[in-house]
Amino acid sequence: MRPQKPSTLARCLQEFFTGYLSGTRGMSPHTQKSYRDSLVLLLRFLCARTNLHPTALDLEHVTAEAVVSFLNHLEEQRHNCVPTRNVRLAALHAFFSHVGSRYPEKSQQVQAILAIPLKRGGLQRPIDYLEDAELAALFSSIDRSSPKGRRDHTLFALMFNTGARVQEALDLRPCDLQLARPFQVRLVGKGRKERICPLWPETAGLLKDLLAERGAEARSQDRLFLNSRGGPLSRFGVRHILSRYIAAAQGNSPTLSKKKIHPHSLRHSAAMSLLNSGVDLYSISQWLGHASVNTTGKYASLDLEMKRRALSRAKPKGSIGSSETKWRKDPSILAWLESL
Repeated sequence: MRPQKPSTLARCLQEFFTGYLSGTRGMSPHTQKSYRDSLVLLLRFLCARTNLHPTALDLEHVTAEAVVSFLNHLEEQRHNCVPTRNVRLAALHAFFSHVGSRYPEKSQQVQAILAIPLKRGGLQRPIDYLEDAELAALFSSIDRSSPKGRRDHTLFALMFNTGARVQEALDLRPCDLQLARPFQVRLVGKGRKERICPLWPETAGLLKDLLAERGAEARSQDRLFLNSRGGPLSRFGVRHILSRYIAAAQGNSPTLSKKKIHPHSLRHSAAMSLLNSGVDLYSISQWLGHASVNTTGKYASLDLEMKRRALSRAKPKGSIGSSETKWRKDPSILAWLESL
């Protein structure tokens, strides 16, 4: 039996991820992974919609109508917010721009997909972040008697300390850490921009313990945070882990049940802690690796709202944490894509 030739869709996907994004466009690994996740979700949707195996899918199945249905599915079934929907659509636009350049005969189909507009978001959901009591409840819910618990505690402490994006933290290797004074970590963010963040002595101690438990060398280039199978921990894995701890922490901090907490909430929490400690917006922008200080301004706006509510209740805002925790300035297409 002769082997089946790869479909046009399969060839386009391979070219898109192995040459176009990194070579032609020079996209960062973070962007490539985001595009990969978007296309994996689309392929899964199309498989369920058509009852076809991923290897049987081809470009004719990815119509503009199918893409619109997929976007609606993200909002209605997966409960994604509008910005997430737009991120997925941006990835599809990039992919079909590549398809159009390779297969001019598909131009009508490509143009119909590229014409699908980004969706306006309407009312913006308030930023959910963790207050001091909620952070304490989160960390108290982690059982540090097990290796997984110690890993999770160290990961979340590092993310709060540095304000790192979840993928920035997961990409860390022991060689990125400086665990002798001055304690610091090198993070690689969007657009491959590097920044150095100082570490609290407590966070540095947790990282030292994790390296010792792993038997990892300080110069190792292996991933720092691993899953139970010894492979790199994924963003989806961190989301699942955090949701379990948040559910457990709600008994000690009922306000958590009213918030939509996800890994990025730790980054928001770090920004708010910096702001409430009197750190200026420019320094916070550099700390978080924002491209513009305007992006950081949303935290100042949120802080003003907090002050207005506090004033209306005629109660002074309490101190943010103890002195020990204050911030310092210092064989299928699907399987192949998921393996990237």
